[in-house]
Amino acid sequence: MAYMSQENKKALAPQIKAVLKKYNMKGTIGVRHYSTLVVNVKSGALDIIGNMMENIPVDHFYTENAVTPTSIQVNTYHIGSSYTGKVADFLTELKDAMMSTEDGSVANHDNSDIMTDYFDVGWYIDINVGKYDKPYELTGKVVKLNVKKADTPKVEVDLWAEHLETHGSF
Repeated sequence: MAYMSQENKKALAPQIKAVLKKYNMKGTIGVRHYSTLVVNVKSGALDIIGNMMENIPVDHFYTENAVTPTSIQVNTYHIGSSYTGKVADFLTELKDAMMSTEDGSVANHDNSDIMTDYFDVGWYIDINVGKYDKPYELTGKVVKLNVKKADTPKVEVDLWAEHLETHGSF
């Protein structure tokens, strides 16, 4: 059963803070429900949200609706495919720092088998960038996003005409 104690958080905190400092980021460390180690990144020099927007698929909710979020929850299982460059390096190092101490005295494990609906982890981890009520503050140079739209034209289909052609009538 997943368990994260305050003692384990205190043991992991120095290396988490070192990663935040290395990349000039500000954040807090907490424990949620005695099972999850949470890092809330509040501000920093890296445009994490902008980097995510450049790497998400064209047909994603954010690009389809021209919505740019002010806070996100990082999917720690897909950092390599959702982020690039220094942002990916930062998130990967932060995730690694949240998983175990350098000397190995506190270490997470994942013996889960989702095929049999069996989950066995030492603790869960969450990385939040900003919060719903307090947006992430970018302190570095702001770069305009270049979100690409699909090159394929939209095709409108008359479903009623297609139904009548196939089935004759209703």
